[in-house]
Order: sequence, then structure tokens, then C-alpha cells
Amino acid sequence: MALLESAAWVGLALVFDVCVYVSLGHQAGLEFFASYVVEKSLSVDNIFLFLLIFHALGVPAESQHKVLYSGVIGALAMRAAFVFAGIALLRHFHPVLFVFGGILLATGIRMLSPGAREFSPERNWLVRLTRRVLPVTDGYRGESFLVREGGKWNATPLFVALIAVEAMDIIFAVDSVPAVLAITRDSFIAYSSNVFAILGLRAMYFGLADILPRFRFLHPALAAILIFVGAKMLIADKIPISTEVSLGMLAAILLIAVCASILWPRPEPK
Repeated sequence: MALLESAAWVGLALVFDVCVYVSLGHQAGLEFFASYVVEKSLSVDNIFLFLLIFHALGVPAESQHKVLYSGVIGALAMRAAFVFAGIALLRHFHPVLFVFGGILLATGIRMLSPGAREFSPERNWLVRLTRRVLPVTDGYRGESFLVREGGKWNATPLFVALIAVEAMDIIFAVDSVPAVLAITRDSFIAYSSNVFAILGLRAMYFGLADILPRFRFLHPALAAILIFVGAKMLIADKIPISTEVSLGMLAAILLIAVCASILWPRPEPK
């Protein structure tokens, strides 16, 4: 069911892309599609992080959907702020292009290092701040984020999980938004591609959470995408790379990663 819902979100994004293509032209249609592919590809890494968060905090399977649903709402608001602020910076301060490119390049290289995917929700500063501001109950209270006990409000571990998810989305936005701005400077295309990728993330998590760990080369492929997009931003003034070439590179990187994962699967633990 989750896979069908995820496919429906992808189909809806493609229909929207056709509308963009017809109403705004060939270039706008290509830019939306390329931006959506980048966002959708990078959001795969978020699924691994969600798995780590839910496992580390022991979030019950039946409560995970509420954390993701609430996280999507917060992500849409944060992504709007990042997109419009990023475009305003690029329009008024061109050198920030090299800052964004450097961030993407450094992030991609860091993702290739051993232990890059190790994550502890308890160490995140937002999670620590939440625990200092609000007392946290010793167990879950159904699907409630906050409960009133002993005459005062208490956060539940489910609220802590939500804060951890939102914190990871802030970090993710720092990487993904510059990647989209390397493809388009149109605020409508940049934000709408983010919206469609985020709206389908919840369904994609439940559909692919058990499948994705089998694709052992997917994480290096995402790192390669960030390195490529970062390099594209850094050389954009002297060697501009077209949207068509970018799409071809993205498709080639993902295809190689999937094929390599099938041909050389992850060894079974003894």
C-alpha cells in the first residue's frame, strides 16, 4: 500500500511537471524535473536517518506515521524559508554561489568517509534543549506529543523523536536547497520541487524502509550527486553545465549505484 501511495506521489509530480512544461516552457519543465530528481534522490538518505532515530528512541511502529506527518508540515515551512532566502542571497550577493558550492562539495566528500552515517539523536542540540526546557515522561503516552501530569506539561519521547526529525531536516535543507539552486533560480520551481519531494517522503519511508538498506552503493551515489552539483556551482561562471547534461549525470550515477548493488549485494551477516 505504501509503495502504491509513493508511486502516486511520483505520478502527481510528473503530471505537475507536464503542466509546468506546457505553461512555462521547455527549460522550466526540465529544471523542475531535474530539481525534483535531486530532491527525491537526496531524500532517500533521510529515510536511513529516520530509521536510526526511530530505532535509537524506540518509537513504536504504530506511532511513526504521526511523527513523519507532523515532520512534513514543519519541513514545508522551513524549506520555504531556505529556498526564498537562498534565492535572495544569490540575486544580491553573487559570491554566495561559491559558498553554496563549497558546502555541497564538502558534504559530499564527508559522506564518503567511514562513520559518516553514524547518528545519535541524544547528542543533537535541539533534542538536548528540549529535554532541558520540558521534562520528558519515562515512557510513551499513546500518540501524544505533550501530556499534562502532576499539574505541569511534560513532553513524551514521541515529541523528542519529532524534534530529532525536524533537526535532521534543517541539516538536510542546508544540503538539498543549494543543490536545487544550482539547477534553477526560479523560486516557484525550486520550492514546488521541494514540496513534491517532501510530500511523498512519508509514503516512501514506509514503502522502502526495509528495501533501501540492501542497496549498498546508494549512499556513495548520493555523495557523488552532491559533489557533482557542488562542482557545477563552483565552475558555473566559467563552464556552465546545461540542465540536460545535469539530468544525464544524475540518471547515470543512480543507475550505476542500483546496478552495482544488485550485482554485488551486501554480504549476509554471519
